[in-house]
Amino acid sequence: MSRDLNFAIRLAAAADEITVNRFQARDLVVTRKPDRTPVTDADTAVEDAVRALIAAEFPDDTVAGEERGGSVGAGRTWVLDPIDGTKNFLRGVPAWATLIALVEDGVPTVGVVSAPALGRRWFAARDHGAWVAAGGEAVRMSVSGVASLSDAYLSTTHLGTWVEYHSRERYLDLVDACWENRAFGDFWSHCLVAEGAIDVAAEAVVNPWDVAAIQVVVEEAGGRFTDLGGAARFDGGSALSTNGLLHDAVLGLLRR
Repeated sequence: MSRDLNFAIRLAAAADEITVNRFQARDLVVTRKPDRTPVTDADTAVEDAVRALIAAEFPDDTVAGEERGGSVGAGRTWVLDPIDGTKNFLRGVPAWATLIALVEDGVPTVGVVSAPALGRRWFAARDHGAWVAAGGEAVRMSVSGVASLSDAYLSTTHLGTWVEYHSRERYLDLVDACWENRAFGDFWSHCLVAEGAIDVAAEAVVNPWDVAAIQVVVEEAGGRFTDLGGAARFDGGSALSTNGLLHDAVLGLLRR
């Protein structure tokens, strides 16, 4: 593995130590941000710890994180989501993860998604493939070979976000076109696409820290990642991951 990917995995391990210890803690502190989304003491503790490790190892790199801010510009930027799925985390649902990406000149080159309560960690580096570790040796991932939407397994998110940020009708078009649909939510949908377990994951609204790591994981697994308009970018405000074979068909439905 590259030095940067090894370092990102070290960051994920440090984050896991914090999140596992705070998950289902009786004294978990939960507050609400101005946008009314929840934040826990674990979110801020993870981001602070990861930022400190980055500053010690790569003092010239910049950081953009969900809780402490920052932006992605030229050069090297570490993009952090300390807990993706905070609502799950604070309710005791085990589907949450720490997301760590290295973005170089606007392009994600390293991505790690660590979900310790699920016992899984997904990671990838540009031109090094995508891998999943589930309690043992890491296994290389590849997307599915499903070539028809009528055979496709889709994961989406809350209908209300589609109504507000995209279109109820386009959401229903996509759901109706697919064989089966679920809402695994957040990082998990996209990682399941990378594993080949499902074929399409779509979100009407995301932030850059939600999907910077996802983009490189999905692409290195052989899939495609774009926003809902078809641009291959993590900062487009929406997200679509597919096995590649289905991507244009999905975009066609969402653009109608």
